[in-house]
Parts: sequence; structure tokens; C-alpha cells
Amino acid sequence: MFESRVPDSLDLEFQVPSTHRLRFTNDIFAGDQEVLADLLETSPGRTPKVQFWVDECVAQANPDLKSKIRNFAQRYKDSIELAGNVQFITGGEDVKNDIHVMERMLKVINAHDLDRRSYIIVIGGGAVLDAVGFAAAIAHRGIRLIRIPTTTLAQADSGVGVKNSVNLFHKKNWVGTFAVPWAVINDANLLRTLPERDFRCGFSEAIKVALLKDATFFNWLCEHAGQIRNREPDVCSTAIRESSRWHIRHITEGGDPFEALEARPLDFGHWSAHKLEVMTDFAVKHGEAVAMGVGIDCLYSARTLGLDRKHAVEAIRALTEMGIAMWHPLLEESTTLFEGLEEFRQHLGGRLTITMLNAPGEPVNVHEIDQIAMQESMDELAEMVSATSDRT
Repeated sequence: MFESRVPDSLDLEFQVPSTHRLRFTNDIFAGDQEVLADLLETSPGRTPKVQFWVDECVAQANPDLKSKIRNFAQRYKDSIELAGNVQFITGGEDVKNDIHVMERMLKVINAHDLDRRSYIIVIGGGAVLDAVGFAAAIAHRGIRLIRIPTTTLAQADSGVGVKNSVNLFHKKNWVGTFAVPWAVINDANLLRTLPERDFRCGFSEAIKVALLKDATFFNWLCEHAGQIRNREPDVCSTAIRESSRWHIRHITEGGDPFEALEARPLDFGHWSAHKLEVMTDFAVKHGEAVAMGVGIDCLYSARTLGLDRKHAVEAIRALTEMGIAMWHPLLEESTTLFEGLEEFRQHLGGRLTITMLNAPGEPVNVHEIDQIAMQESMDELAEMVSATSDRT
């Protein structure tokens, strides 16, 4: 008679192997087409299906993009199958605020019989990457996703992340998944038509990650803030590459890629940013809200944790010199804004954990916020921004 040797309690640790692929190109649908083609794995007797989803804002700014995609599919027709027409989707935060858009995406995926070895290639800003990525992650429990971010913010930060989400219950990113994309391609040419406001505000995430990870990189960004504002290609490319490198290193080497622990270090400055976006009905862009949040939390760190105030001033000055808006009147509604702290805690569960700074490159987690000191920090930022405006 067979007798089971399985104990009453069994706990086995295991790891799921993943590869995070990041590529940099100058023109993905011209001279660098092979970079994308090489990412589309084939197997004997099987041609993978490929479905393209494109941000409408990007398509309008690049009217020849649809034909370039079709030319790409035609060139590699022996190794891939284009699954239907190129799909266009609303750009900006609207795509994440309408849950019915998700239903449409899933219907299209189903209609073309995509499977786990098919590819969804999404071209767009961070919100579109989030929404399409969520659809790809839940269809068949995961279809291979290739992100081609088209904003500086997405190329420097969210595009290389492992999060996918949409908004619900008037809360940012309330519904979502963690899923490692098959690949991310940061293409310089697709930034060419980006409006000034969107181009500049993306570098707030570069300042953020530099403050967290690398004092040398932070100093370099401060020194080159004006050149970033002027869109000098070599400087902007360096900033994006370094920012994306630090973000991807944190995900792959930080020990908590799916945020199962208490802290979210890469969300420095974000507790207020996420709340402010909702309060303004997303009139404030994510990069702008992050810039304000970073400014506030730098001043708070200087006030309560011993961060040298000169570093807080340098960060705010650099963000201002980059041309990023650093204040919004709704920041004065602190009672509502402070609700973001509880929403931040709920998002992770457990006790409140907010990342602050002891020094550039030296983050520290705190579990309580002195709201009086935080209010003073917001007031100080308002005064700094007002003083700068008076001088210009």
C-alpha cells in the first residue's frame, strides 16, 4: 500500500525565470527594423501572429506611421503574420479611465486568435502602454508584449517597468497586473514630434531616480537642465538612457520586482503626485505631478531627515530649468491631498511606507508623515515657485 510522504505543512520557494530586454534605436521603422524583427521569435512550422496597437496622438503626429508598420509586416511576411489591421487607441489618461476600452481590446485580441506565443506591439505614451499592457497580460494569462514608448517619461521610466494598469473608482492604477514585457524599444525618432510640454516633463522621473540611486547622475542632470529644456539630442539621449538603466536595474536587481514588500522606492514623490492627478481630473500631467511631488518630498526630507537643503533647492531648480510646471493651486487643498497617503498605503497593504532621502543616492523609508512639516514643505515650494515667477 502506497503511503504519502508529503508533510502536513509544505512551503517551497521558487523563482520564475524572466528576461528583461531593452533596446535603443534611432528609427525603428527605417534603418533599425531588424532590431524589432529579431525580437519576434519563430519556431519550426509556426509563424507568430503580431498585432499592433498605436496611440492616436502618435498616429496624428506621424501620419506615415501606419504605412511604415504595414511595410515592416510586408518585409518580414515570411516570418510573421500581421493579425488584422493596425489598431488605434485613445491617447493620454482617457484610455485608462474608460473600462469599456479594455473590453474592446480583449475583443480584438480574441477575434484574431492571438495566443501566448503571439505578440502585441504597442506604440504610444505611458497611459497607452499601461492599458494595452494590461489587456495583453490578462488575455490567455499573458501574451508577449513589446512596448515602444513614444514619450520621454515612458522611455525613461514607465515603459521599462513591469506594471500594467487602468484607473477605477477614481483611483490611479487601481486595476492592474505585474508582467515583464517581452521587450522594450526606446526609439529616438518617435520623440521627434512630441510637444514641448510632454517632452520636458518626462525628465522629472530622471531627476527622481537619480536622487534615489546616483548622486553623480543627479549632479549631471542639474548641470544640463537647460540643455534638456532645449531638446539637445545628445544630452537628452544620455538622460533617458541613464534613467531607464537605473529603473531596469532596480526591477531586475532590487529583489522586489513585483512590490511584494512594504516599500516602493521608485515611487519617491508619487504619493502626492497620484492624488494631484486625480484631483485635477488629469489636467496635470504625470511628469508634472511627479516633479511637484519630488520637490515637496525633497523639502520634507530636508526639514525632517537631515537632507542638506541645498540638494532640495538644486532638484527644484533643475526641474524648473527643464521647463516643468512646479505648482498647481489644488496643492493648497491639503486635506484632500493628504488622503493620498492612505490611498498609497492601501495600494500596498500593511503599514504606510514612504521613501524619502537622507542624501542623493541614500533613500530611507519612513512609516509616519508629520503633516505639519509636510504642509510647511508645500508652503515653501509655493514660495520658491512664486519667487522664481516674480524674477522672470
